Amino acid sequence: MSILSRLGNSGVVPVVVIEDAKNAVPTAKAMLAGGIDVMEITMRTGAALDSIRYVSKECPEVLVGAGTVITLEQCKAAVEAGAKFIVSPGFNQQVVEWCVENGVAVTPGCVTPTEITMALQYNIKVVKFFPANVYGGLSAMKALSGPFGDVKFIPTGGVNGQNLSEYISAPYVHAVGGSWICSKDDISKGNFEKITALCAEARKTVLSFV
Repeated sequence: MSILSRLGNSGVVPVVVIEDAKNAVPTAKAMLAGGIDVMEITMRTGAALDSIRYVSKECPEVLVGAGTVITLEQCKAAVEAGAKFIVSPGFNQQVVEWCVENGVAVTPGCVTPTEITMALQYNIKVVKFFPANVYGGLSAMKALSGPFGDVKFIPTGGVNGQNLSEYISAPYVHAVGGSWICSKDDISKGNFEKITALCAEARKTVLSFV
């Protein structure tokens, strides 16, 4: 199964901010116990690379990727650490080209027709839509799916347990990204049972639309 297929099958791609790398594997295992086997560890903290490395080595059944990748250097470092996919908040041509050339799955942030057209030039048909709640949410993605019928979106920003079903049921949504199932606070406090429960709840919602 391809990387993008696994993201789509998961339905929810947890956006994970880890401030202490020792919490990376317990967080991954907590998600796995809740039925979600993918995670996007953001490059916003100094613990990100070690976190990716630990999950990649110690919890190989979890598909780990790097998020908030805004430079080529970050991209290369994340892949070297074990990231299997790259997510960026915007369209960075250097990052996209490198990923395409090296066979690394990448979902760049694209919220305009111009950005989506740029992604299609690299045969990228799954893009991040961020921040979804600012750029028009479902109505914007529906409008964009008219001229770009082959493109699927991973909306992130403003997606939560209350509106998950509304998002995941849309035919132009590949999966949703969000941190509500693994908040930075819950991770730092070791509330792993809560993370498992929230993952299970989200997974149940996703499966109801399969």
